[in-house]
Amino acid sequence: MPESLNVGNGNPSIPIINERTLPKFLESARMEKSVNRTNTRLKLFSGTANPALAQEIAWYMGLDLGKVNIKRFADGEIYVQLQESVRGCDVYLVQPTCTPTNENLMELLIMVDACRRASAKKVTAVIPYFGYARADRKTQGRESIAAKLVANLITEAGADRVLACDLHSGQSMGYFDIPVDHVYCQPVILDYLASKSIPSEDLVVVSPDVGGVARARAFAKKLSDAPLAIVDKRRSGHNVAEVMNLIGDVRGKVAIMVDDMIDTAGTIVKGAALLHQEGAREVYACCTHAVFSPPAIERLSGGLLQEVIVTNTLPVAEKNYFPQLTILSVANLLGETIWRVHDDSSVSSIFL
Repeated sequence: MPESLNVGNGNPSIPIINERTLPKFLESARMEKSVNRTNTRLKLFSGTANPALAQEIAWYMGLDLGKVNIKRFADGEIYVQLQESVRGCDVYLVQPTCTPTNENLMELLIMVDACRRASAKKVTAVIPYFGYARADRKTQGRESIAAKLVANLITEAGADRVLACDLHSGQSMGYFDIPVDHVYCQPVILDYLASKSIPSEDLVVVSPDVGGVARARAFAKKLSDAPLAIVDKRRSGHNVAEVMNLIGDVRGKVAIMVDDMIDTAGTIVKGAALLHQEGAREVYACCTHAVFSPPAIERLSGGLLQEVIVTNTLPVAEKNYFPQLTILSVANLLGETIWRVHDDSSVSSIFL
């Protein structure tokens, strides 16, 4: 794997990723034969939510980002115009629906509509972070299930397929009436942890809540089959966490807390405090999506965590950098997934 975007010194560098840096889990028979990566039938466009990630994906794929004009009118309305032809093309739109969530979601819908009206053969929404994913069920009466609503909006806008990273819950895939490729970013984090050469007998993987046990168990299995611990957490309200107790032994261990996202960091930080009280030697926090809503930065940089390891599915503003933060790139993972989906689509169209 290429070096991570370690922003401890406040000067992150974006690695240029090529085939020779691919880990084993991305190798395939396709890599052993030449591939025409100047295929004009595949188009990659980026919205305004995370253009840096889209550019990295384009670098890996050997493509240029498609030209698109996106602007806001004085009253806040969004205008999208493709600056090149996509007629008969397989189009991929990279746009996480992160903060400002509603703005970025609407921009994605309008981009999908623009591609559909420009006679694109197929439109795939690449959503590294799927906003509203936490509203996936009713926990009280008279609540909405916003994840299903957003899935319907994307489908009705004209998307043929969705490619998403580490959805908050797997059931969200069932809300779409179109194919969904669910990409797990765990291998990127696992490769980075392996490079730290922590003795396997010192490791323990910790789930910050009961709902994340399956995720933590899968992570532990791939991390030298490390033991598992669980933080019992009770919520008194949205974005408010209260740690109750710990299930498992962490005394003298290096604890790896695993979650899909860090929002206000209340869960992670209170869990880290409990782990230190129970005798953990070091505590690392690993997640895919760095949402970092206030006061996350103040909490994460408070000294309880040895390192906070995240990926670049969401853009992290420079003002939010702190010494313990490490950002890993998932561009090669997404780029490879796009190529494989495109290759499968090309083969299918031959036999239709």
